[in-house]
Amino acid sequence: MGFWMAFSSNRKPWGLRWRSSVWFITTVVGFGITTDLLVYSIIIPVVPFQLERLSYHKVSSLTGWLLCAYSAGLVLSTIPIAMHSERYSMRRIPLILGLVALIGSQLMFMEAPNYAVMAVARVLQGISSSMVWIVGLALLCDTTPEKDVGRQLGIAMTGLSVGLLVGTPAGGVLYSRFGFRAPFIFGASCAVVDLLFRLLIIERDVALKWGYDPSEPTAVVLKEAPDASSTSDIQLSPIQITHVQGSTDTGINEVEETIVPDKSIQPNARKLSITHEAQIPIPLLSVIIKLSQAPRALVALTMSFVYGLVQSMQEPSLPLHLQSLWAFNSDRVGLAYLAAVVPALISSPLAGYYVDRVGSHYITFTCLLLALPWWIVLTLRHSIPLFIFALAAQCFFVSGVVAPVTTELASVSRQMTGVGYAHVYGAFNLAFGIGTAVGPVIGGQIYDHARHGWTALCCITSALIVICITLAFCYTGVDPLLAKFMRHYYPIDSLRKKPDEETNSTDNTSRTHIISRVGSA
Repeated sequence: MGFWMAFSSNRKPWGLRWRSSVWFITTVVGFGITTDLLVYSIIIPVVPFQLERLSYHKVSSLTGWLLCAYSAGLVLSTIPIAMHSERYSMRRIPLILGLVALIGSQLMFMEAPNYAVMAVARVLQGISSSMVWIVGLALLCDTTPEKDVGRQLGIAMTGLSVGLLVGTPAGGVLYSRFGFRAPFIFGASCAVVDLLFRLLIIERDVALKWGYDPSEPTAVVLKEAPDASSTSDIQLSPIQITHVQGSTDTGINEVEETIVPDKSIQPNARKLSITHEAQIPIPLLSVIIKLSQAPRALVALTMSFVYGLVQSMQEPSLPLHLQSLWAFNSDRVGLAYLAAVVPALISSPLAGYYVDRVGSHYITFTCLLLALPWWIVLTLRHSIPLFIFALAAQCFFVSGVVAPVTTELASVSRQMTGVGYAHVYGAFNLAFGIGTAVGPVIGGQIYDHARHGWTALCCITSALIVICITLAFCYTGVDPLLAKFMRHYYPIDSLRKKPDEETNSTDNTSRTHIISRVGSA
C-alpha cells in the first residue's frame, strides 16, 4: 500500500520530500529513457538470426519493417497520450502503465511464434516509449524550477546515449552466450527496476497538498489540515513565501493570501488558501493552431525532426560504409558506434547546464555551427582515426542540441495559455518519431542507389544543419541572435522597448494569480 500513499486522502506519504524531489524525478525520468533506448536497441543484433530460425527470407527488409513498427506505435500514440495527460493532469499513472506495456511487449516478442506477433510487440513497445518521452519530460518540467530546467533535462537526456551504448553490445553478447531469450529477459529485468522507481514517484501537486513544494524545498511550509483530498489550507512562515504554479497550463490556479492573527504560529504568519479552478482542456485543434502560430515552437520541432532524421539515416549506411571502405567486421563497427555515442554522455548535461546560464539560443546555434564541419570531414576516405574522431565530434555537438531544444519547448509552453508540457513534448515526440521512421528508409535508399551514397548522405545532412543554423539564429530564444545583431548594428532600435523587458514582464506574469488581502487585527 505504501506505493499508492501519494493518492491517499488521510495519510501523509512516506518519504514525501525525497520521492517528490527534483533530483529523484530527474533520476527516474533519465533511467526511464535509458530503459526505453536499451530495449529498443538490444534486439537489433538478434532479430535477423531469429527470423532466419523461423525460416523467413529477406531478413534485412523484415528487420527494417520491425523498426518501422516501433516508430508507428510511437507516432500514433503520441497525440492521445499528450491530450489525456494534460486533460486529467496525471503523470505518474501513465508512466506506470507504460512500463507494464513495455514488460508485456518484451515477453510477447520473446515468445513470438511468427512475424505478425513480433510486429505487434514492437508497436506496443513504441506506445510505451511515448509515455516516457511525453509524460516523463512533462513531469520533470512540472517539478523543476524554471531556472534549472535546462540542466535537469540535459542530465535526463544522457539516458538516451547510455541506453544505446549498453543495448546493442549487451544484446549481441547475451544472444551468443545464452540464446535468443536472454536479451529480452535482461530488458524486462531493467523494465521491472524502472517500474519500481516509477511507483515511488510523488507528483508536485500531490506534495503541495501536504505542505511541501519540491521546486522550493527551502520554503518553510506547514500543513494545517490533514485531509489532502480537500482544498489545501497551508500556513507559511514569513521566512519565504512559496510561489505556487500549476503542474500544467491547462487551467488557472488562484492563490488567496491573507494575513491572519494566528498566535499559534508566528505573529506575522500567513495563511495560504490554494483553490484550483476547474481545468478546461482545450481541443486538439486549438493546441495545433497555437503551436503553429509560434515561430519558436515550429523551429524547435523542426530541429527535433532533423535530429531524428540525421541520427537514423546513418543506421543502415554507416556499417556498410565502414565495411566497404576499411573491411570492418561487426565487432569493429560496434567499436566505431561506441566511439560515437560516448561523447554524448558529456555533451547533453553540459549543454543543459549552460542553457540555464546563457540561454538556449546561444547553445543551439553554437552546437549546430560546430557540428557542421565534421560532416564534411566524414566524406574523406584517407584515415580511419580521422573518420572515427569526426564521427565522435559530430555526435558530441549534434547531441548537445537536444537539451536546449527541449528547454525551448518548455519555455514556449509556459508562455501559452492552455498549452501544457505534455502538449509540447507530445509534439516533440511526434516530430522526432517521424524523423526516426523515415530516416532509415531514406538513408538505405540513398546509399544503395546513389553513386557515392555515403558522400550524398553527408551532404544532405550538412544542408539540413545549415537550415537549422539559420532558423536558430533567427528564431530560437525569447531574444533571438538576429534581434541582438540588429540592435547592435542599428542602435535606433534600442530606443524602443527591448525584448528583454518584454521577457521580464512576461515571465513575471504567472498563470497563478496571488490576491493579497490585509486582514484587520
